[in-house]
Amino acid sequence: MKVMILGGGVIGVTTAWYLSERGHEVTVIDRQAEPAMETSAANGGQISWSSATPWAAPDIPLTALKWLFKPHSPLVLRPRLDPRMWRWLFRMLGNCTSARFARNRERMLRLARYSHECIVALRRETGIAYDQTTRGLLTLYRNERRLEESVRAADQLKRLDVPYQVLDRAGCLAHEPALAHAAAKFVGGIYFPADESGDCAKFTRELAQRAAARGVVFRGGVRIERLLASGDRVTGVATDQGEFTADTYVAACGSYTPLLLRPLGIGLPVYPVKGYSMTLPVNDSGAAPQGTLSDEAYKVVLTRLGDRLRVAGTAELAGYDLRLRPYRFATLEHVVRDLFPSAMDNVRVEYWCGLRPMTPDNPPVLGPTRYRNLVLNTGHGTLGWTMACGSGKAIADLVSGRRPEVDISDLTLERYSA
Repeated sequence: MKVMILGGGVIGVTTAWYLSERGHEVTVIDRQAEPAMETSAANGGQISWSSATPWAAPDIPLTALKWLFKPHSPLVLRPRLDPRMWRWLFRMLGNCTSARFARNRERMLRLARYSHECIVALRRETGIAYDQTTRGLLTLYRNERRLEESVRAADQLKRLDVPYQVLDRAGCLAHEPALAHAAAKFVGGIYFPADESGDCAKFTRELAQRAAARGVVFRGGVRIERLLASGDRVTGVATDQGEFTADTYVAACGSYTPLLLRPLGIGLPVYPVKGYSMTLPVNDSGAAPQGTLSDEAYKVVLTRLGDRLRVAGTAELAGYDLRLRPYRFATLEHVVRDLFPSAMDNVRVEYWCGLRPMTPDNPPVLGPTRYRNLVLNTGHGTLGWTMACGSGKAIADLVSGRRPEVDISDLTLERYSA
């Protein structure tokens, strides 16, 4: 079967890999010259399957309101005359109940756990290297009350068989000795030993090379203009380089997927949430973290990627605005200086921003549409890197007429019409 994947980020490339394993003739088209040049380019680097948690949580409405007036806020809301943004926000608020939070967390964890199993197997099979570490994820808490609340909330993780450890300050320092200079800044942490980290862009490009070696065609620099349809089937993709056709199409364009689908009458509740990152050279290995950690107070992640340190965070609701706003990096710089004061190199910093494709309930949207040969693999939000392999393999199974190894029946677009 000829399958065309729309989008060359980590989601599109992992889908291509597993489809090629199933024996399909696969083509990936993307407007960028190479894979992983947009949202997959410089994310936080965490494969945080065991700590996968919806943003839509019971405490978020009040917390978000406080954040708007807080220095170094992790949330930035740029009001716009965009009804899609306001509809998305109201739908997200509707998911901030205890029952919906628990349901959505289980959905995300199910897929994220499976995806972790897939990437471990893929790494074993291919020997792919991407500056990965398997030292787990440490979430640091600066406030005793917030740590106690999170420990109480971790009861759900016990029921879901997720491994974690509650650490005091000494335990955090034993795990990340470079935090010694900032010991007074935090009270403890929660450690997720099964989580990993790595360079998403490096992984995506390495996997794309392996996929190309076994026949997957990558066509970069192709701008998709619209999908062509007749009856209940997509008949082609109109681009700035002509029309492309296939038997089946997989929409994996991240935040741009709703724009592509809207002319077909498909309402996909995905909205872009802008994130920022900095990448710093590590001049003194002992002064930087050895693995990955999160600062709970500022919602900032710090990840060691070989001889580099990736620092990422901030959720900015600003539509499709991709302008790099220098003052948005103040929170990231503050956290680096606060926790690892010797690690900040102001001279050789690489700054980046990208759009996370967020659903209002936070699990992604996978599976069929009302068009028989159009399949969705999008809406992963901040967990695209975490969920990529599992999503790609599940979609490959679905396209191949197999039952996916992970249950995705409640991750389809139909859940929004219930």
